[in-house]
Amino acid sequence: MTHPDQAYEELASAHAFPINEAIKIGGQYVPVLRDGPLLYVSGQIPRIGDQVHFVGMVGSGPDAVIDLASARRAAAISTLRALTLVKAALGSLAAIRSVPRISVFVRSAPDFTQQSEVADGASEALYTVLGPRGVHTRTSVGVLQLPKGAAVEIDFVFGVE
Repeated sequence: MTHPDQAYEELASAHAFPINEAIKIGGQYVPVLRDGPLLYVSGQIPRIGDQVHFVGMVGSGPDAVIDLASARRAAAISTLRALTLVKAALGSLAAIRSVPRISVFVRSAPDFTQQSEVADGASEALYTVLGPRGVHTRTSVGVLQLPKGAAVEIDFVFGVE
């Protein structure tokens, strides 16, 4: 199996995600919090640098501007952001032992019911980078609005060394 750090770099390259750029956080919270063997990562949206990508509702109809494939990519980019934060906190993604839980929020048009398919973008990214250690439980929920108008927001719980 490919080392997680190498798999992360390859996936980031495939999504044109800059891995050497510090992730900026606004507000009075921490992006990563360790509590014993668990590492919690605050909700991540598909932001690259200062720009939020994939802004708008997911689905079809007059209010929706993001299709399913784009929403899945948004989920993958949000996951890359989380992995960037974890790597900065731990030094290497090899320190991840498990992913007990992810929660995926999808800014959904009223008739959109494929939130779980959007979440697959995050699940596939985790498995690509971590292999079997990236298998997780998850919840996917449709919501009316997300920060900065993002199509997707995901929070994570990692089991770590």
